[in-house]
This record gives sequence, structure tokens and C-alpha cells, in this order.
Amino acid sequence: MIIGIVGKPNCGKSTFFKALTLAEVEIANYPFATIKPNHGVGFVKVDCPDRFFKVSCNPREGYCHNNERFVPVDIIDVAGLVPGAHEGKGMGNQFLSDLNQADALIHVIDVSGSTNEKGETVDEGSYNPANDIKFLEEELDQWYLGILKKGWEKFARQVQQTNSDISKALTKQLSGLGVDEEICKSVLRKLNLVEKPATSWTEEDLLKLATEFRKETKPLIIAANKIDVSRDNFERLKKQFPELNIIPCSAESELALKEASKHKLIDYISGDTGFKILKKMTEQQENALHFINNNVLENTTGVQKVINNAVFEILKYKAIFPGGVNNLADSDGNVLPDCFLMPPKATALDFAFRIHTDIGKAFVKAIDVKKKLPVAKDHILESGDVVEIMTS
Repeated sequence: MIIGIVGKPNCGKSTFFKALTLAEVEIANYPFATIKPNHGVGFVKVDCPDRFFKVSCNPREGYCHNNERFVPVDIIDVAGLVPGAHEGKGMGNQFLSDLNQADALIHVIDVSGSTNEKGETVDEGSYNPANDIKFLEEELDQWYLGILKKGWEKFARQVQQTNSDISKALTKQLSGLGVDEEICKSVLRKLNLVEKPATSWTEEDLLKLATEFRKETKPLIIAANKIDVSRDNFERLKKQFPELNIIPCSAESELALKEASKHKLIDYISGDTGFKILKKMTEQQENALHFINNNVLENTTGVQKVINNAVFEILKYKAIFPGGVNNLADSDGNVLPDCFLMPPKATALDFAFRIHTDIGKAFVKAIDVKKKLPVAKDHILESGDVVEIMTS
């Protein structure tokens, strides 16, 4: 699973990325500070079952703090997109292609309205951030449409002449965008295109098709960044786009807190609503943390909530832990060392294969370790489950 971070230039995208990953990236107050995509590792936060079992866990990857497990997730930050990106403006085609591998997108917007559509600095509040939400969806839709229309007439004729299954043919054409046959059939039914010959599909039909495929394969969550500067704009956006998942955040505040924690100046865990000062700081540092505490942390900085929502609300992934009824430790003595993020319909057998192909092939049964009950191979797992796989 890969989460992509997108948005126009100079909206705080790279700051958001660094706040998630603490990766070294260029952060600058001008458009296109990012050219090549940045890759890093962020963390989603889940309840750790060590509390349930009254033990202390030893994560192999990520970490655990006060019974909260931080599980690694791959993050990619592409360069800023501008209107006309699908036509190649601002190196847009290259940047859009960088998003091919992403399963979901975090769209970072400057909710303060202090950067225009090109990412240029303007007076605070003089630009309407609602324009950014509309423009990005339009650019992504046009990108999908462009891929869909490549050789469309020839493709449509071949499908009709060979009496091919349109779902299978479209899936093959769009597999690079993550479109599978199940998605394809669902979208075609939704748009009433199943019985309509592909040769008679209109430009409007194709655009609707592109939009639905985009929504299915690149679902969006909106990170309303710089909420510490303007909350009024955020409230207006919530009313204007009630169907969208819009989360207020301050990437700059989260980054400052994480950096202070990294240098052991404060005790802070991402997603907390406060922090504890550990060492004496400069007056400037104290003032900055005082501002964050008074103006941002009432509802957290929002950054952790954004990544958690992207993985668990948008993609609906589940956190599953391997373990044994009689022994929660691995061969090295590490307790509950692993946590796997599994797709929403993952079964016990899917989980066995995720652990190791050989374990999946030798699957006999699974056991819900918390309930100490056997479950079938087709049992749909729930987030937080601890599962033991029995093999032959």
C-alpha cells in the first residue's frame, strides 16, 4: 500500500510529508521546490493488543507507546500540480505518472487562502481554497480520460467486432491505473453502459467513466493545511463539500513538535493533544511551542488523523496481528512483533499468505487468539484481531 501526497505548489505539501516521515526534503516558499518524487515512511496509529493480554510488545517495525502501535506505511510526495497539468503544464504529465502506484491520495490545500492557483504567494484570504479542491479533481479526471481515450475508436471497434467482454477489455487497457474487473463491472453498471455498444459511447460517457474509475482507484482525502491561520475557510469548505472527507491540520506545527521530541526537548507522540516539556529551551522555542499548544493542539495537529483516515476510513484497511494462543512471542522471544495492514475483505487464508506463501499453502485452520476460538479460512478478519495460523 502506498499513500500519495498531492496538491499545488507551495501549499505545505513537503512540510506535511516531512511531518509524517521526518525525511530530509526541500521546503521552500516558492513553486516547484519539489521536482522528483520524495519517498518516505509514515505511521498509522492503532490500538495495540498488548493491553488486552497485559504484556509488553516488541515491534519489529514501527514502535509502540502507551498501548498505541505505530505501523509503517509507504508515502510518496510528488511535485506540485497546476491547472493544465494533464496537458503537460508545469511538468504535469510526469508528476501525474508518479502517482500511478498510489492506492489513495492526500490532497494538501492551503486553507488560509494565501497562495493562488499557481502556488504564488498572495494576500492571506484573497484566494478561495475551494478552487483547489475542484481543480485537482478535474486534473485527475482529465488524466484518466486521456489514458482512456488513447486509441479509443480502434479499441471500441475491436471490442464490437470480436464480441469481446467490455469489462475484461477495459480492465486490460486500464490495469496500470489499478482498475480491476470487479471495479470495471461495478462502474459500467452504475453508468448504465453495460448494454450500450462501446462505439456509441459519447465524450460525456467517457468523462463520467474516467471520473468513476478515478474515484475508485485514487480515493481522496483533503488535508486542510495551515488551519492555525484560518479556521473560517475550513468551515466554509465543509459546508460547500459535505460529501468530502476534509480534515483540518497544521503540518508546520506537527513538524515542530516532532523535531522537538526528536531532540528530547519535549515528550510528544503524534496525534496527542498536548506535550510535556523535558528540557529548558530558548525563548523563541518556548514561544513557538506555546503558540502551538494554545492555537493548534486542542484537537491535535491533524496530521496523524489525516494518515489514519486515509488508511482506515478511505481504504478501509485493517490492522491484524499474528500470535499464538499459548505463546505471543516469535522464535526470538519478541512479543507481538508484527502487525500487518490488510484490505477490507481479507480472510484468515489471505492473512496466512501475507505472512508467508508457504504458510498459506500449508493452511489448515486459524484461531482467534483473543477469543480462543477456531475460525474458517474464509472468515473475514476485523481490525485488532490476533490470529494464529495452524499448518500441516
